Amino acid sequence: MPAPTQASLMKKSSQEPLQLTTRPHFLVLDGLRGVAALAVLIFHFMEIVVPDPSKSFITHGYLAVDFFFCLSGFVIAYAYDNRIGQLGSWAFFRLRLIRLHPLVVIGAVIGLICFVLDPFSKLYALKGPGKTALLFVSGSLMIPYPAVPERYHNLFHLNPPTWSLLWEYIANIVYALILYRISRKTLVGLTIVAAIALCITANAYGNVGVGWGIGNEYGGLPRVAGSFLLGMLVFRSGWRITNSLGFVPISILLLLAFLVPYRVGLNQFTEPFLVLVYFPFLIALGAGTQTNRFWDRLCNWLGDLSYPLYMVHYPFIWLFMSYLEARKPTAGQLWVLVPVLTVALIAFAQLIMAYVDTPIRRYLSGK
Repeated sequence: MPAPTQASLMKKSSQEPLQLTTRPHFLVLDGLRGVAALAVLIFHFMEIVVPDPSKSFITHGYLAVDFFFCLSGFVIAYAYDNRIGQLGSWAFFRLRLIRLHPLVVIGAVIGLICFVLDPFSKLYALKGPGKTALLFVSGSLMIPYPAVPERYHNLFHLNPPTWSLLWEYIANIVYALILYRISRKTLVGLTIVAAIALCITANAYGNVGVGWGIGNEYGGLPRVAGSFLLGMLVFRSGWRITNSLGFVPISILLLLAFLVPYRVGLNQFTEPFLVLVYFPFLIALGAGTQTNRFWDRLCNWLGDLSYPLYMVHYPFIWLFMSYLEARKPTAGQLWVLVPVLTVALIAFAQLIMAYVDTPIRRYLSGK
């Protein structure tokens, strides 16, 4: 789940009343978060178009979730380590709920509409209004309800990315109750344990793309634990690699991780390396570089867009899948359709952010 980076947290607005404007922005990290969200969108389209992961050009796009978790650990530690003691755990929880949960509910609403009105599928008729209502409640409250085995048995069918928000919430709760208090030495020990658990998980499943559905649901714990703790460790250790690369070269380095070929028998080695070594390295690079005004604006926009895009796109992926199953478009048609839908979903996420999510958060913050 792409939690907001420091640039978002420090804006002079009523989104979060906590004053953080005296601290430096990490705009490149905002931009990287946006790049990762775009990679997830493209990955989900390609997952439907090319079901064989070894033939997809962006087959490791699901590792963007691990990048989000790592970036979240860095950002939360940076924003709150020296403030949460005075702020208090309940105030921290309230701030995180206001920031994250409106889009959880918005995503469930969009998912419900798409599910009920899907013209190419009979799933709604099969499940009925009662089970559909439970699916909506499940998605809104983040209570797993894997009631659609016909489509991969996701924990949250109406909006599958909700699974990562559930683990993000758990990580935030553990941070506020325990992690912010622990020493760096203890943090190192916990990170090593979590990293070993992630490697064991990768070996057990053949990859780290787990945690989203029945049969792999518990794999989400080592994913969030390893990455979130590593992000915290990067911040607390002061691992910022001063460089002049700027946004574009580092974003290319991030994209390369998602383009690594999918190889059965190798994924259990390459993926833990990317998650445990490469992503923290990129965050250290991003935290140690700067950009000019043009790239600052782009990074800021990408950062703002990333969470709405992540949380509203998947119901339309289901519609896209239903359309492919019913109409079986040609490869030539898909070459046009997928880019058009990608741009449309980016625009839709922008509208949701501007006219739904932001006003709701401002209202809740005012209360």
